[in-house]
Amino acid sequence: MSTTYNRIAYEALDVCNGVEMATVEAAIARTGLSVGATAADVGTGNAGVAIAMARAGLRVTAIEYDPVMAELAAERIAAAGVEVDLKVGAADQVLAGAKLLDLIVALGTTNVNGEGKPTPEAAMGFLKTRLGSGGWLLWGDLVWLAEPPGPLRQITEAVNLYTDDAGWRAAAQGAGFEVVWSEVSSQTVFDAYVAGADGAARAWLDSHPDAPEADAVRGNADRVKMIMEFGRPFIGFGLYLLRA
Repeated sequence: MSTTYNRIAYEALDVCNGVEMATVEAAIARTGLSVGATAADVGTGNAGVAIAMARAGLRVTAIEYDPVMAELAAERIAAAGVEVDLKVGAADQVLAGAKLLDLIVALGTTNVNGEGKPTPEAAMGFLKTRLGSGGWLLWGDLVWLAEPPGPLRQITEAVNLYTDDAGWRAAAQGAGFEVVWSEVSSQTVFDAYVAGADGAARAWLDSHPDAPEADAVRGNADRVKMIMEFGRPFIGFGLYLLRA
């Protein structure tokens, strides 16, 4: 299977988003869920979070729509030697056929409920229907730190809708969740995420200049770098621990 920018960039990271693994693990620990509780990692990417949950004793289903990323997830799960049920497909379809869960982790997901670009409230509302009574949602996504210029919003929201910290909190409450805890990553953490992804892509391009995927990888790397450099004062990452 050919590679992609996402696979190259995220293979080098602990978490496929602008947040540290220790912060994600601490948020999950706040739930107090016991060994054997059921969890799903929606948009698992490199499976780093799914593996961490499995090591903590949770029964984990990892869901990934992109087959290239799913291949990476499968490799990482096998190498970790943990039990994670990897499902390749759309999150709404996989979750619709699953039993109600104790915890759903959704970090940087797209099209989570099958509507294309759902509003924040609609995306969270769908995930709430897949949780048991008192279940938990750990939601993480880009946060507007300040009102972005129109072109930046248009480019950044090509496949997903975002809001500011107050907007995410309001969406969670509108979807029927209690906001138990939240944190917006420091600029240092977010910058490290951006640099790590870009550095991995540039290193791969240096090592594979004639690869058939090189032009596509370079194009995506340049696009992401441009967005992040222009959007640095406006873009952050927020993590929200929510209880149904």
